[in-house]
Amino acid sequence: MLRTVGLWAALLALLAVPVVAAAFSPYLEYRRPIYILAGFAGILGLALMPLQPLAVAGYLPGLSPMATRRLHRWVGISLLGAVALHVLGLWITSPPDVVDALLFRSPTPFSPWGVAAMWTIFAAGLLALLRGRLRLRWRTWRRWHAALTCVAVVCTVLHALLIEGTMEFYTKIALGALAIGVTARAMIDLRIWSRKAR
Repeated sequence: MLRTVGLWAALLALLAVPVVAAAFSPYLEYRRPIYILAGFAGILGLALMPLQPLAVAGYLPGLSPMATRRLHRWVGISLLGAVALHVLGLWITSPPDVVDALLFRSPTPFSPWGVAAMWTIFAAGLLALLRGRLRLRWRTWRRWHAALTCVAVVCTVLHALLIEGTMEFYTKIALGALAIGVTARAMIDLRIWSRKAR
């Protein structure tokens, strides 16, 4: 029991520290409230990402398979909401910048990665929503969902790393490395693209 509590405490600290560090950023002093809200929605989305592979691969301690699946579902819904809020807040702040980003003509190097991350996250969510209606074999559906997830994680991390803004540099790197690391480990352990997938 103590080990389970300790592991959960360590995990939540790893996910929370980047968000807390961003709250003390000097950049916030010059930002509008809606822009701050949009920014923290994006930070929260990145912080939620490591939970998904941890849940689907069964790495989270003290949870039954049913609880793990439920957590995976609700974290996914929260992630979709965070992305939508992030984009909506940026749209309210500066619609032309969002349009340029969506059309891949923004001069900022981080914009294309953010747009790619957004669409792959939405696509993964839509695939999950339509799972019962799509006439796909379980293994095929899972591979597509996993592929979209991998692309979303990598693009999100690159998007965050290229932005010089609210997130503290070292905690941003640590959170990005954690997201990519646990996603890769889950894909390997579950043997998603193997004929003998778990």
